[in-house]
Amino acid sequence: MKLSELPGRHSLFWKLACLLVAFCLLMIWLSWSWGRYMEERNQFLSDEARGTLARYAGEAERAWRRGGRSGIDDWLQSMELREASWVGVIGGNLQSLSNDPLNDQETQHLTFLRGLDWPIHKQGRPWLRIPFPKDPAAGSLVIELPERFLPGKYRVFWRVITNGVIPGLFTLLLCVGLYRLLVVPLNNLREQANAWRADQLNVRLSSGITQRPDELGELARAFDSMSERLQSTVALQQQLLRDLSHELRTPLSRLRVASESEQGLPQLRERIGREVDGMQRLVEDTLQLAWLDTDRTPLPDEAIQIQALWEMLTDNACYESGWPSLQLQCSVEASCWVRGNLNTLAQALENILRNAIRHSPEDGIVRLDGRRDGDYWHLWLEDQGGGVADADLQRIFLPFTRLDGSRPGDGGFGLGLSIARNAVQRQGGFIWAENSGAGLRLNLRLMADDCVAPTDAIASRLTPTLDLRSPQIV
Repeated sequence: MKLSELPGRHSLFWKLACLLVAFCLLMIWLSWSWGRYMEERNQFLSDEARGTLARYAGEAERAWRRGGRSGIDDWLQSMELREASWVGVIGGNLQSLSNDPLNDQETQHLTFLRGLDWPIHKQGRPWLRIPFPKDPAAGSLVIELPERFLPGKYRVFWRVITNGVIPGLFTLLLCVGLYRLLVVPLNNLREQANAWRADQLNVRLSSGITQRPDELGELARAFDSMSERLQSTVALQQQLLRDLSHELRTPLSRLRVASESEQGLPQLRERIGREVDGMQRLVEDTLQLAWLDTDRTPLPDEAIQIQALWEMLTDNACYESGWPSLQLQCSVEASCWVRGNLNTLAQALENILRNAIRHSPEDGIVRLDGRRDGDYWHLWLEDQGGGVADADLQRIFLPFTRLDGSRPGDGGFGLGLSIARNAVQRQGGFIWAENSGAGLRLNLRLMADDCVAPTDAIASRLTPTLDLRSPQIV
């Protein structure tokens, strides 16, 4: 694996790796240190046993020095009352220092004597040899290890603790860590998904999960973003359905009145055609707005010259509105090239232009201007319609919003600016409104394109893909 292919430092991989490595090192330490400790306790004499046996050897040495063999005999008789094990005292030649000689069986045991520091195995009671403390060469105590000094009485118990209980507890701690690291965030994601299934689209994940820098944090943020999009989409669709049903009632009512009237057939056909055309434009604009808001598929982009696009839009606008071309002015430089989708940008600019013409006086001026701002072009279109209230500068981009009471005009459905906003935002741009004094100024911020094409290619690049023949109702 290449270094560039390794996960980032905040990746969940490193957390899991550190947790597992710590667990493995802990188990290795437990196996080495604790196992060694339990081995000493289960295979070696305790300090109490060693002290007692060493004291017996000291008593045997003092008895030998005081009384020789008779002293050893007297001491051995006293040991019979204290220990139920065989006890003897031998010299350097492995001969008994008492008056009772060793038999063959006892002599055979002398060849398998153990020291105090030797490991003690479970098979039977071993015979131990403890030299005299002050003069080891003079003799040694030989004793069959008493039952009470045998190590490893709880060997099975401690093996279960060492090899079963303690590793199980550490494994449980590992599982708890993995649960808190993985399962708890996944449970929260599952709860949010269940909330969506129950139509609770306003449910959001806790900040403790969304602020995590690892993959689960990214997933949580994606969940929240998707939830917000889903909530806004559902809310928009519901609002569009309510507004569309409301907007359709008026033309349908006029159609019913016209059909029940006694006017002539030509007048009736004209009225029906006009109402049907209006309803068709309403439905088309509504569907287009819904598509722009819900579809997140990346649009193909290309270089677009704003000056050439404005000329094509004004030609159609002059034909439809009857305005002379001198009233539709463009002060944008020929070097103004932006990056975006031609059709959506043309539709947005066309809706803005038609909105400006609709709300300007017949002798008014509509001007498009702009300047370069870093990697963007800042464009603005000004009309002379008197502007709108500051409180309504954001509201004019909402669907079915009409401010005909504050701005003179012939109305419309209130969808043009909503479509323009969504179209600009889909290609990474921004749009906002402000009052300029004489009227309303609509600002656009579009990504600049520095790969300037030849001048003779402008028309050929715009014409095949742009369809501006049908008017847009704003």
